[in-house]
Amino acid sequence: MNPDFQRMMSRAALQTRGGDLMGATRSIQDALAGATPFDADADTAGVDTQDGDVIDVEARVIEDRHAGIGFAEELRSHPEARGHREPPREVREPVMDEERFLAATYARGHVSIDYKLYVPPGDPSTPRPLLLMLHGCTQDPDDFAVGTRMNEVAKRNGWLVLYPEQSTKFNPQGCWNWFKTSHQARGRGEPALLAALTHHVMATHRVDARRVHVAGLSAGGAMAAVLGQTYPEIFASVGVHSGLPSGAVASAPEALAMMRTGQDTRSVSRMTTSPPVAIPTIVFHGTRDMTVHPLNGEHVFADAITGLEGTERVEHGREGGRAYTRKTCVATDGRTLAELWLIDGAGHAWSGGDRRGSHADWQGPDAAGQMICFFSAHPRAGDA
Repeated sequence: MNPDFQRMMSRAALQTRGGDLMGATRSIQDALAGATPFDADADTAGVDTQDGDVIDVEARVIEDRHAGIGFAEELRSHPEARGHREPPREVREPVMDEERFLAATYARGHVSIDYKLYVPPGDPSTPRPLLLMLHGCTQDPDDFAVGTRMNEVAKRNGWLVLYPEQSTKFNPQGCWNWFKTSHQARGRGEPALLAALTHHVMATHRVDARRVHVAGLSAGGAMAAVLGQTYPEIFASVGVHSGLPSGAVASAPEALAMMRTGQDTRSVSRMTTSPPVAIPTIVFHGTRDMTVHPLNGEHVFADAITGLEGTERVEHGREGGRAYTRKTCVATDGRTLAELWLIDGAGHAWSGGDRRGSHADWQGPDAAGQMICFFSAHPRAGDA
């Protein structure tokens, strides 16, 4: 804790005991005005820091120039400022009238990762769904948030959205390393780091643990598929846009070949010994994607329904200037187990996005809205 802050709060306590409540109030206001916006010691309270996890975070409320979100930091009144004569009462978090886009850094052992967290308006004491959003190569959280319009959809539905940023130290193009075997397994590499980051946000914000989901674009979509397979107890469902199936390749050359041709190189023996985990999945892919072959979207869909009993249905439609084919697998009780949206004529871009962002196709169906709708229908089974 800041020494000056501690001294001022001690002075306020003495003034309170001496009956100088107005003086105590001024001291507390002075202390809060000079305090840092984030207390790392307070943040670690109640957070599991095993396995070398270290919280070293400065959460900063910043202006989102792309989305036009700007707001001032909120200062909370210290309980002593209310005096001793008031009866005890329940302290609730204030209802926020403005959305927030927070920037912070999370450290796990010797590895740290920057991220941004979208917090919608509303009562922060009420548990809310959380979506982990993984950007594509050359993107960052701001660009990805704008291009996908996910914050707009999250605001309407009251969702938290977490945008981690891949460091160019770990990949020169800012890609998630989904194609390396060291980043395809539970308990190691980027999946472990992203799972730990998700747990951190769940520990520091009121999150509905049954409604935590993951989605991504391109390399981010491929890593979302990996997370769905490696941490199904965290993520209730998965969204893959213009991505590739989990564990399909083991090296960069194999990744480039599969991106180019869409040919699944996984051996029959490997698929038999390690069948995909059945997790609700929604997939989007453009039929003219020249970066990641559309067959990869078919593979992701096929993995999602492997071993499940369901009826496949196909429908055709048009939205936002583009036609699409929507394939679904429906269980006997009517639940949709997986969806595949093939966007006619679309390239390697987020369908229904904002043209201000990179890799965004404004003409297509609203992928962000459809994903939130799909995720909302698929909470994780079991108790929260």
